Amino acid sequence: MKKLLIALAAVLVSVASYAQGTVQFATITGTVNAPVTIIPGGAGPGPGYTAALYVNNGGTLTLIPESVTTFLPGTDNPEAAKYVNPVSTVAVPGVGPGGSATLRMRAWLTSAGSYDAAGAFRGESTDLAVTGLGGGAITPADLPASFTGFNITVPEPSTLALGVMGAAALLLRRRK
Repeated sequence: MKKLLIALAAVLVSVASYAQGTVQFATITGTVNAPVTIIPGGAGPGPGYTAALYVNNGGTLTLIPESVTTFLPGTDNPEAAKYVNPVSTVAVPGVGPGGSATLRMRAWLTSAGSYDAAGAFRGESTDLAVTGLGGGAITPADLPASFTGFNITVPEPSTLALGVMGAAALLLRRRK
């Protein structure tokens, strides 16, 4: 009986060591109102954009794959396109229940494939310190009320046109 209890305690300790802290990923809740807008224009990015949470470990950002989501369509309400489709619970790797983590939200043009490949069609929040992460029987933590959202800057067409014209002029000059 004693050996059985020791073995059971060892199993519980090993299972608890694999538990991860959890957080709710939503940009609008009772305490959070963090719209993401596209500048110029101030419209919401909508379903053509992807958003995700990243863990910031001393300046190294690591994507949390289960947090990847899109923005609401905003067909009935254009303001809704500024908010992500909520992901109920996201496990934060490397942080146990009750622990703390520094998170950052990033958004990018979905057709680019990733945040890094999106070039100018992307944006990110400031770092968010989340304490008291959930996990197991502990309710997942919410993003802090200080989360205010951010802008995605998209080059204006005139800027793109000037760049193309400049490149064409350089090519023509080189041909001569």
